Amino acid sequence: MAVNVTPTPGVLRQALRQGDLYREALTKQVPDEVVQFIEEFTDLDEVGDHAILETSSTVNLINLNPWNGYYDNGMGCIINLKRLNDIRYVNKFLESVNAKLRHDGLLFGCVETSELRKKRLLAKYTWPFNWFYYFFDFLVKRVWPKLPYLKKYYFMLTVGRNRVISEMETYGRLYSCGFKLEDTHYADGRLYFAARKQGVPAYNTDASYGPLIRLRRVGKNGKIFKVYKFRTMHPYSEYIQDFVYRKNGLQSGGKLKDDPRISTVGHIFRKFWIDELPMLYNLIRGDLKIFGVRPISQHYMSLYPKEFQEFRKKFKPGLIPPVYVEIPKTIDDVVEIERRYLQAYDRNPLGTDIRYLTRFIYNVVLKRVRSK
Repeated sequence: MAVNVTPTPGVLRQALRQGDLYREALTKQVPDEVVQFIEEFTDLDEVGDHAILETSSTVNLINLNPWNGYYDNGMGCIINLKRLNDIRYVNKFLESVNAKLRHDGLLFGCVETSELRKKRLLAKYTWPFNWFYYFFDFLVKRVWPKLPYLKKYYFMLTVGRNRVISEMETYGRLYSCGFKLEDTHYADGRLYFAARKQGVPAYNTDASYGPLIRLRRVGKNGKIFKVYKFRTMHPYSEYIQDFVYRKNGLQSGGKLKDDPRISTVGHIFRKFWIDELPMLYNLIRGDLKIFGVRPISQHYMSLYPKEFQEFRKKFKPGLIPPVYVEIPKTIDDVVEIERRYLQAYDRNPLGTDIRYLTRFIYNVVLKRVRSK
């Protein structure tokens, strides 16, 4: 709980001077529009629990505390002008910031997203040299860091500086470290963000950049297991599923509408079901059966009616779901399609799967009908 202390005149004068210094420091480093963006969320005159930094080191956060004694449970606002691209251990840094902020405290930061980087590089040289330059930059900066056994040499050489981070990865990292995105602003070739502390970090030790990923899914009896897939989304996308759902909703087929987490290569993989090939390993392990309801995340499960959630958990999920046989348009359609299948399967398991597999082969393989 915050402890309020009546400030003395001397403290007030110091705060006013400090507030002017903060504005002056910000104005020298960022465009005026960014200062205005920051002041939409916080008052720079309230400097007693504010801090302006330009650092990539967690060491510089150790002694960061409110200097006026207004609050005993953390800083109210931390502004870091160092790009996330130049921070070696991004999540460790964000976790340290989280520890220094009180609940509902604000973090302002910036990043050059992969989209902004592409735009900058293509404008740097004339055609066609700009595309050659961008191609090799893509290989070095985006492919190399994701290759198993080789990525450690990339970070040894670069020390994590000037790394490529997508917009969705930025949001995912923030949410994984206990922050909620408030707003963003583009200026000076960077994406500036305001994020509010909402909880503790996830401390995910299984985070992966590689092409093969493991996703937490709800299995039989509610048991959580890892589904293997080829990556089709930007890293840390699993942490912003609710964020994207609230922003875009669902499209026909029950999937997230205009999902910005899917990469360009990911769209190709999904079109030809390439991303689902590693799930054959889950089939061999016994996590899945050939036909059954889709293995879904805990967030997606929360969208289902409570009574159906409990009924659905009684069954093992499958590699080929019934929504490939009957194409849904809404989440309610998904529930009804799965309910019909599971009720039929509960009465006659083998006969139901044979009937649905036959319809799948006819509709999807022969008639080329499938959900988008």
